[in-house]
Amino acid sequence: MNYLAHLFLSGSDPEVMTGNFIGDHVKGKNYKGFSSGMIRGVELHRAIDLFTDNHFIVSKSKQRLRPAFHKYAPVIVDVFYDHFLASQWTSYGKQPLHDYTQQVYNEILSRHALLPARAQYMLKYMVPQNWLLNYAHLGGIHKALSGMASRTTFESGMEKATQWLEKDYDQYKREFEMFFPELIVHAKEFLGE
Repeated sequence: MNYLAHLFLSGSDPEVMTGNFIGDHVKGKNYKGFSSGMIRGVELHRAIDLFTDNHFIVSKSKQRLRPAFHKYAPVIVDVFYDHFLASQWTSYGKQPLHDYTQQVYNEILSRHALLPARAQYMLKYMVPQNWLLNYAHLGGIHKALSGMASRTTFESGMEKATQWLEKDYDQYKREFEMFFPELIVHAKEFLGE
């Protein structure tokens, strides 16, 4: 899953949310200086990724993309699924998406000094451009994927992935809608809720 889903699945604890947000930027058990809540968030991030990467429904989405995008298919699916979460936010979130994203940014920025350098750098773009809110629109997804494509070492083609989303939009949406409730349950069980 991408940023919005990871944050949403963190529940209401800001420390867990921050740890989950930085999960991709923490290698191994490099937890030095993190609170127990942030460590729990990093562990939750990994549990979410493991569950997602091995789920048969997500595999269907990835297989549809793999001929064109190869090893980048899982990354693209994560962004597609964040689009569906954002565009259907009223089915999942308790407050408007705009309010939620502002709250999340404030919580993470209040712990800015604790974040890995790569996460700090990314926030300089994420917050002003409001990536989380813009995932709700195809233009926001296109911008996110194009940005990722520009940062890959190899030619990824991710800047063209939105065309694939538009072509099979209903299939990806249906797969997200079948998968995401299971992921919510998995995250809640992990957190002991």
